[in-house]
Formats: sequence, structure tokens, C-alpha cells
Amino acid sequence: MRAWMTLSGAGLLAADPAALAANLAVTQSRRFRGVEAEQIDSWTRSLDALRAVVALPGGASWTVLLEYDLLRLERRIDAVLLTDRAIVVLEFKPAFSAEGARQVEDYALDLRDFHAASRAHPILPVLVAMAGPEPRNIWPLPLAGVTPVLRATAAGLPALVAGAQAHFPPAPLDGPGWAAAPYRPVPGIVEAARLMFARHGVGEIAAARADTANLTRTTAAIRAAVQQARASGGRVVVFVTGIPGAGKTLCGLNVVFGEQEQHAAFLTGNAPLVAVLREALARDARTGQGRRQPARQGRGFLQNVHRFLEAHAAGGAPPEHVVVFDEAQRAWDAAQASRDTQRRRSVLSQSEPAHMLDIMRRPPGWAVIVALVGQGQEINTGEAGLAEWGRVIAGAGDWRALAAPGVIAADDPAQRLAACPAPWLATDPALDLVVPIRSVRDTRGAAWVDAVLSGRATEAARIATGGALPFFLTRDLSAARAALRARARGLRRAGLVCSSGARRLRADGLGHVLHGPEEAVRWFLDRWPDVRASDALEVCATEYACQGLELDLVGLAWGGDFIRGAGGWQARAFAGRRWNTVNKPEEQGFIRNTYRVLMTRARYDTVLWVPPGDAADLTRPSVEFDAIAEWLAACGARPLVASEDSDPHAPGPAGLL
Repeated sequence: MRAWMTLSGAGLLAADPAALAANLAVTQSRRFRGVEAEQIDSWTRSLDALRAVVALPGGASWTVLLEYDLLRLERRIDAVLLTDRAIVVLEFKPAFSAEGARQVEDYALDLRDFHAASRAHPILPVLVAMAGPEPRNIWPLPLAGVTPVLRATAAGLPALVAGAQAHFPPAPLDGPGWAAAPYRPVPGIVEAARLMFARHGVGEIAAARADTANLTRTTAAIRAAVQQARASGGRVVVFVTGIPGAGKTLCGLNVVFGEQEQHAAFLTGNAPLVAVLREALARDARTGQGRRQPARQGRGFLQNVHRFLEAHAAGGAPPEHVVVFDEAQRAWDAAQASRDTQRRRSVLSQSEPAHMLDIMRRPPGWAVIVALVGQGQEINTGEAGLAEWGRVIAGAGDWRALAAPGVIAADDPAQRLAACPAPWLATDPALDLVVPIRSVRDTRGAAWVDAVLSGRATEAARIATGGALPFFLTRDLSAARAALRARARGLRRAGLVCSSGARRLRADGLGHVLHGPEEAVRWFLDRWPDVRASDALEVCATEYACQGLELDLVGLAWGGDFIRGAGGWQARAFAGRRWNTVNKPEEQGFIRNTYRVLMTRARYDTVLWVPPGDAADLTRPSVEFDAIAEWLAACGARPLVASEDSDPHAPGPAGLL
């Protein structure tokens, strides 16, 4: 049962508020910890206010849900009131605050996006202060979607609800049916890691949405392989392939945190990803939300793959029996792995896949490597690809592999695990993630992006005609920022991204990009008014900082490193004072994939900002950017319209009383 308590309006009127508060206290003490007297008093006063509301005409038949649980660490809606016309989301606070308003608006947006019975009804987020002067509210309210946040004192709440009842037309809203309807949130990567680390709702995350059966099957297939290896004393590499945003990282984290007793670890070369997830877990521990696991354990579960390999290359068995190798197609070949740099002297002599197999054969008994493979996300030189994994597994003798059939039929030889069926390779279609789950509202984004970047305008336009595609086009940077800020309602966050090769964006005022994991932590976890946070919209994250992570809303600043020419897309690199054409197919693919990564970071909307250029500047001529904008428009990117800024998927508010 998702709500701690569900009552009809008549039931609430007949009950003793003090007795209901005591029952809520018992529920909290069983699930979490002891209850302070102040909390019981707060519940009692909130129930008194709700009783006054359901005393309104018709209120006896309404439904009240108390402490409606969301799939988040210790986040619950104080009360949800279901009238015969609207869904009222109530958050009770001692006083009004901007933080409280963002919180209740976020709850309302979650219900709209993830609760199966909410989309057809207006949703009113209401912040209730227990005392103070009666505030003014925006009016009239939109008749659909999530309204602007309304404010009321406890004494003024009945009048506000009565006004809403008069405003909205009657609508069939079955309270018990709504309470029983599925709530299937899709948590972001950071939130999912926090939930799994605290052992909250791993099963709920795996089945987060009705169309994620593929993700559930994949997780089950991996766990079956782990169990078989443990029982038989075998060693296996499980390859999980998937399109961008299909849940590979989520799947890997689910395996790691579900196998904690087996000393599992999530290994990635993405330093920002490690830093952001570790800090998110540490912050939970500092605030008491991560109490079920010591904060220091997060460092063991989340490790830099290069440091892991260097630490064990010389010998010794790691404590882990299960490791997840994130972005395994990007593992270094022998030349890159053994290369010395200014920052380190390499201790590796083979490719990273070869070293990984050697290291993971040392734990006694058995071992499993879960290799997560992102399709079309290779963005750097020295990446060995799946062919190197296949070569070293075939030569090892004591390792076998399990993968989806597509690893044999891949078009790119470097991403082909084996040229033909091999005795060491078994296939399972469940290991290919084909349903994008990052995009909350639309699953067509990855296919549209692939068509756009592959030069298939007709196909992209056809995909775009299937509905309201969440990609918007503008030539005005100020308009892009305004739209991102307006659409980042509640606690949702926006940020700017750009290619690391987009060197001339500094002429448009976007010269600073994220440098290092520490900046990434502030950018992804801190909030405005901290100017280092993503929603300040001042600093861009490049493909290296944001791969594996995500934002609710993304503003992509298009650079001059990937432009439209007579022959289609042209990849370029800036050196000195001019652009140079990139001729090597491999490097062209890296730049194309950079834009694939950047265009698939958003959970909701992506605003594509194509600079206007400058006819007087040979490094950013207007004609080049005009061609890019025309191509994106022809592919179906929607023009950014100011009237849609607050929410392009629902009517906006009007007027102020």
C-alpha cells in the first residue's frame, strides 16, 4: 500500500485526529525510527485542516491519502486529496518558503508523469502554512496538467479548495481506483544509486515503468549467470548491450548493490560519474538518509576502472567476485593502456580486457565480469572495442562469454565480439536493452537522434510526426536559457552541454566547460543560487563530464566541430586559428558519437541552440550554422515557442490576482 492511510471524507470527519496521528506515528516507528512529539502535533494540526476541507459540500465522498510514499529516500507527500474534479497535492509547512513550493510542485509533476490515473486530471500543488497572512495566488488556473503552486494557510485551505471546485468542471475521478492505480517512477541514475545503496525499492526500480520488461529480463539474466558461475565454479563475461538511455548503468548498479555480500564493484573510467555517485551517497549519510550502509562503503562499490587495473596488475586477488565494467567497448587497447603520460607512469603491459581477465581469474572459485556496452558511444582514441574482448576471451581458455546475438552481427568489425559463433560464446537476446527509459515522456528520442546524425532526414521527420518529440530548436541563447529555467519546475534541473571540440563557442559567451570530477560534483548535485551548479546555466558539461549521467532538461550548444556540408555531416577539429577537416573515419565517428551522447542526456526536453554565427568571423560563418539549423528543422526538431516555456506538454497559467 503506497499511502500510509487512506480515508473517505466521511471517514476523516468521523475519526479522532489525535487517534489518526497516533496511527501514523506507529507506522513511521515500524518503518523508520522513533517519532518526535512535534511530528505527532504537526499531523494532528494537518488533519484538523483537512477535516475542514472535506466538510465542504460533496467532501464526504472525496478521498484523502495520508503520507503518500514516493520512490525516493524518505520522500512522501503529506496528503493527496481526490475531489470529484481535481487531484490536490498538499504539503504542510510551518511557513511559506521557495523550497517548500519547489518540493510540492515536484510531487505534483511526479504524479502527472508516473501515476497511471493522474494524466487525465488537473493536479493542484498546494503549499499550506500553518499560520500567517493569507497569500495571493495565480488565477485563473489551467484546466489540465499541473497548475502553478498555490499557497494557503491552514485556515484558508477550505476556501482555496472551494474556489478550485468552482473553477474545474466535474470529472470522473474514482478515489479508490486512483489509490490502487500503479505509480511507476523512473528514477535518474543518481537517485537510483542512492535508493539501491540504501536497500530501498530495488525491485520497484527494476520494474519502474510498464515498458521496462526488457530491463527486468536483462537483470534476471545477469543474476542467473552469476548464480550459475557461483554454483559451478566458472568464470564468465556477461555482455550487456543497449542503445543510449536504455538503462545499462542502472542495470549494472542494480547488480552491484544486489550482490553486496559477494563483494561486487562497479568499475568505470568515467571519473565524473564515480565522483558524483560517491558524493551523492556521502551526502545521504551526512543527512541520515543513508543510514543502512556506512558512507565509506560507497567508495568500495564505485571504483575507477583504471585505478582498479593498476592496483592489481602486479598480482594479488581482488576481494570482488563480481565486477561491472562500465562502457566496456571503451576499454583501452594495449597501446593506450601501456602509454605513459605526464600524470602517471603506466604499469600495464596488455590491453585492459586482457588485464581484467587475468585479475578476475585470481579470486578463488568463480568470477563474473558484467561488461556494459554502449552502442554508438565510442568517443576517444585508444578504445579497443568488443573485438579485443573476444580475442582475449578466446585465447584465455578458462573464460566463457554470454551476450546478445547482435554482438556477432555488428556492422563495425571493432564492435564484433566474434566473427561467427564460437565455442566459448553463448547468446541470450535478453542481454540487449532496446527500450530507452531515460526519456520519461517519449521513447523515440534515441531513434530520432540516430537518424539525424546518420543523415536520414526523411526517417527522422517520420519519427517526429509520431507525436510531440522532446527536441526544440532555437537560434537565440537567451531564449534557450529562459526556456530551460521555465521548464525546470519543482526540483527538476537543467544544464548546458557542448562538445569538447566546440572551441569557438567562447565567442558566444560559452567559453568555460567543466574540468575535473570536483567541478562535476558541484554541477550535478548543487543547486542555484550556487553559480557552479548546472541550473545556473553558465558552465557547459562536455561529453566526458556527462556520459553516464543525465539531467531533466538539457540545452545543447551546437559547435562548429560538426557541421552540414554538400556531402552531409562534416567533422572538424579546431587548431590555431582555423578549423581542419577530420578525414579519418574513426575520428569522424568519435565526433558523431559525441553529439549522440549530448543529444541523449535529457530525461524530459532537449533545447538545441544553434548559434547565429558571424559573417565577419571565418571560424563561425553564419551560413554553416544556418545549414545545421535547417537540417534539424527538416528532421522534425520543434521550434522553441515562448508560450510553451512553462510546460510544453500542458497549458500555462495566466494572470495574477
